[in-house]
Amino acid sequence: MNTQPKPERTGLLYRLYQRRLRREIDLDRVPHHIAVIVDGNRRWAKQRLQERAAFGHRAGARKIPEFLGWCEEEGIGVVTLYLLSADNLNARDREELEDLFGIVAELALLLAENPRWRVKHVGSCEGLSSELSEALAEAEAKTAEHEGLHINLAVGYGGRSEITAAVRSVIAEHQAAGGSIDTLAERLTPETIGEHLWTRGQADPDLMIRTSGEQRLSDFMIWQSAHSEFYFVEALYPDLREVDFLRALRDYSTRQRRLGS
Repeated sequence: MNTQPKPERTGLLYRLYQRRLRREIDLDRVPHHIAVIVDGNRRWAKQRLQERAAFGHRAGARKIPEFLGWCEEEGIGVVTLYLLSADNLNARDREELEDLFGIVAELALLLAENPRWRVKHVGSCEGLSSELSEALAEAEAKTAEHEGLHINLAVGYGGRSEITAAVRSVIAEHQAAGGSIDTLAERLTPETIGEHLWTRGQADPDLMIRTSGEQRLSDFMIWQSAHSEFYFVEALYPDLREVDFLRALRDYSTRQRRLGS
């Protein structure tokens, strides 16, 4: 006797669970800015006995437009996706990096096709291929006037590098204005440094999500996440489901944010 649930019944139960999760989310406490550490693509490929990590990176890239659609539907205003770290540029082999450059370039241009979404590159172009740098710049320019979901693509990104660049920018600006070393200390405030970060002008993330079960920041938005809430998902990123995302929103909406107090 076959005791396996029928596919239509499984689908129905899943949809009912989605509706239940949505009812349990406090709509007045939905995060404005979500930052996501997109993790687990390489392990996903290995689980499927694929020799090239690109198999997993492409699966992860295919998930991203779907994930952004979930965010848009739930009223999220800003999403930052950690796609390629500055550390990855030194730690990954050249073949994988070349694959990644092409995959991320295609993704950036695909996201720019949406007439509502605004795409911005946060990170450094140092070490990136010209193809990827040009695609990121093109996506940003093409969507600059869009007023819907704001998408930050963290590519060639490192939190310590970002802070270092911000401090150097403050110093250069101070010198250009004729300031002296004696008055520089007065300029180096958290507010001034924040104005020179790659995410300047944006609200800090309310919620940080990391997939794959790992529980660390990996040099991601270490300045901006000072008062963020964290949520860790066991699923590898290509396997992420909408119910996983809704659980994160439900969990966030029940928390009492202390914002450092």
